[in-house]
Amino acid sequence: MFVRRAYIPDHLQPDHGQLSRWPFTVPCVQQVVDEGLEFAAPVTFLMGDNGSGKSTLVEAIAEGFKLDPHGGRAAVKTARPEPVTTELGKVLRLDTTAAGSKMLGGPRVKKKGFFLRAETAFSMTENLGGVGGYWEADTSAMSHGEGFVTMIESMMNAPGFYVMDEPEAALSFSSCLHLISVLHRLGRTGAQVVCATHSPILAATPGADVVEVGPWGLRRVPWQDLDLVEHWSRFLKSPQAYLRHIIDDDIQGIS
Repeated sequence: MFVRRAYIPDHLQPDHGQLSRWPFTVPCVQQVVDEGLEFAAPVTFLMGDNGSGKSTLVEAIAEGFKLDPHGGRAAVKTARPEPVTTELGKVLRLDTTAAGSKMLGGPRVKKKGFFLRAETAFSMTENLGGVGGYWEADTSAMSHGEGFVTMIESMMNAPGFYVMDEPEAALSFSSCLHLISVLHRLGRTGAQVVCATHSPILAATPGADVVEVGPWGLRRVPWQDLDLVEHWSRFLKSPQAYLRHIIDDDIQGIS
């Protein structure tokens, strides 16, 4: 592993005024301010619904490892006049292992990491296929799902620190299963992955540490006890139990 913990050091703690503004009003961010977030396994999932704050956390974690919070690989030179900095990224710091410190302190070409962010990954698959340092395949000629898989397999193929924000956005059921195999392999071969998701499929990756994100903040929960797993299971067994509360039309034909 490369990172043991994400935290905010005492000298960077937000003041009273900052604590009353986003993102420090988000429960999971509040908990990181107070306690930090420990990483207990090579693959960690931040599992939560839209708006829970999981993406805010992974953006700042990516930035803490010198990854572009807009998405991209480690140590890439940018034409931007100033570094991109998120509000949480300004104060969040990472407690790195010896391997993490060595990678961050080493030469640029030795840095191995990638931040896959769903919102910008579509553009990357359209524009970076065949560009040096990325992937050879022409992902602009592929479906979004195929492009995502190609990008992931090409950019996350060695021990490094990888951050992902909702990679399931373009993936089918079978592609999600394929991604599980990639994540599991990475975890067993010296890489570290931190992934924000609302996919119960991805969160089932064997050996992964699952942190549920919600109004309570952060809590470690067994996969089968996750709120989203429970809701998906109930919905697939009986869609009408949910649909009757949101649709006025006749849904008697759904069983």
